[in-house]
Amino acid sequence: MFLLKAFTFNPLQENTYVLYNEQKEALIIDPGCYFDEEKEALASFINSNQLQVKYLLNTHCHLDHVFGNKWIFEQFHTKLHLHPLEVEVLKMAPASGLMWGIPFDNYADAYIYLNPGNQIILGNDCLDILWLPGHSPGHLGFYCKKQDFIISGDVLFRESIGRTDLPGGNMPTLIESIKTQLWALPDETKVYSGHGPETNIRHEKLHNPFLT
Repeated sequence: MFLLKAFTFNPLQENTYVLYNEQKEALIIDPGCYFDEEKEALASFINSNQLQVKYLLNTHCHLDHVFGNKWIFEQFHTKLHLHPLEVEVLKMAPASGLMWGIPFDNYADAYIYLNPGNQIILGNDCLDILWLPGHSPGHLGFYCKKQDFIISGDVLFRESIGRTDLPGGNMPTLIESIKTQLWALPDETKVYSGHGPETNIRHEKLHNPFLT
C-alpha cells in the first residue's frame, strides 16, 4: 500500500507529496522545494527511509509546483512526467519566478507524457490519471482507488477552488472538471491538495461555497 508524506515548501506554501511503499519504492509529486533547507529536508526523508525514487510527477507546472524538478532529476535521475499541455506552462515558469522575485533553474530534460486513462504503477499499487483542466490547461489528478485518495493539485482545496486568472485558466472548465471528475469519486475519498489541509469529497460537496 501507499504511504504518504507531505511537505509544505517555498514562499507560496505549496504541498509536495512523497508516496512510497513497503518495498521502499517512491514517487514525488510537485516538488516545490526552493530553499536549500527544503531540499535537504526532502533528501533527508528519502535517504533516511532508504527510498528509491522511481517517478517525478507534476499535477501542473505553475512555478510553485516545479521549483524542485531540476534538482530531483539531478539527484535521482527521474525524468519528468506531465500532461502534454503543461509543457508550455513549464517553459513560462522561470519568467513568472522573476516577476515574483524568486528566480530558479528550470527542468530541461526529456518529458514523459501522461494522459487520462494512463496509470502510474509502483509495486503492487497504482494511481489512475485524471485530466482536470481549468486551473491550468493540462492539470492532472492522481487517484488511488484502492486507498480512496487523490492528489488534486490546485483544482480543489478545503472549502475553496483553484484560481483561473492565470494564462490557460478557465472558470467554467474548472467547475466542470470538479463536478464531472471529482464528484464522481466516492464521498469518502481524501483530497490532498496543492495548498492547505486535506479534505474529502463529501465535505466539499456540502460545504464548499464555490460549488454548493
